[in-house]
Amino acid sequence: SSGINAESPIRPGGEQANLQRISFSDVESLISNRVSAKVFNEVLADIGESEGVSLYPKTVSLATLSSKHSRHTTPTAAHHVMDTVSKHLPKNGNSAVVVVVCHRQHVFACGVAVARAFPTYSLKTRDVTTRDVTVCFITPDDPSPLTEQDIKVLTSTAKSIRLAADIVDRPRNEMTCDDLVKCAVKIGRDLGVDVTVVSGEQLKEQGFGGIYGVGKAAESPPALCVLSHKPAGATKTIAWCGKGIMYDTGGFSIKTKTGMPGMKRDCGGAAGILGAFQSAVECGFSENLHAVLCIAENSVGPCAAVPDDIHILYSGKSVEINNTDAEGRLVLGDGVAYA
Repeated sequence: SSGINAESPIRPGGEQANLQRISFSDVESLISNRVSAKVFNEVLADIGESEGVSLYPKTVSLATLSSKHSRHTTPTAAHHVMDTVSKHLPKNGNSAVVVVVCHRQHVFACGVAVARAFPTYSLKTRDVTTRDVTVCFITPDDPSPLTEQDIKVLTSTAKSIRLAADIVDRPRNEMTCDDLVKCAVKIGRDLGVDVTVVSGEQLKEQGFGGIYGVGKAAESPPALCVLSHKPAGATKTIAWCGKGIMYDTGGFSIKTKTGMPGMKRDCGGAAGILGAFQSAVECGFSENLHAVLCIAENSVGPCAAVPDDIHILYSGKSVEINNTDAEGRLVLGDGVAYA
């Protein structure tokens, strides 16, 4: 790869059992100019679980993934992949190489986890340089190379993962309801799909009382944004619906000073759906597919909903508000009914 050079930081990693199944020859072309077979084999033999070991100062490290169970536990341990890459790979340099040692069936999940470890958004005052990151896979259970389609899907999905990450990483003053709608519309046009946007007072007029009621107090108006992929020959129709709360103060049932920070990420559902839709269409999804994004900011103001208000949702059902911090079910209620 053009992204690999003699000074690129190299970070092989995987579950301990998988690492024990590889040999120096598997990574020799990447690290032999800095690490000998003797050093590599000695470290590999002694490395413990959840441990990162430097094989060459600041440029080559070997790490094992934790097998610790948590609410994120999956067979791929993808969350550990992301955490480990973020922790052990140097933050500077123009290029980097991540070598993932895993089962063949886990390549997709591990690959996109690596993508999440490299966010696109940063406003840190220090200089932040862009760099090429090359991801290599070693699959001891199946050494056959990835197909062109495999690489296409991984590349597209990695791009979409980073799109979704960029949306949730941006603060509310840079990612408003309008901004997410503009982002979704641009993606829809680039993909050549149909795009429908219902926003502001149009929501009220067309019966979307949940989305409108939640977002009507915000400076940036709420919206329902729908991207529709309708290829010729499709026989099935699938709709994905995502919650896009651009910031969640809790409304008049306001969150605490420790509970509110981080609520810029409450749009993660819509961001994930938008990214998944983009990847699916790029990779040639053959059925009808709709991405329904329910976008609003749960803000406080003279027009904000208050407990005891009653909203009429798109489904025709009436909902009495007891807690304005339960906004997700209101916007999704409209989205799901529309879908």
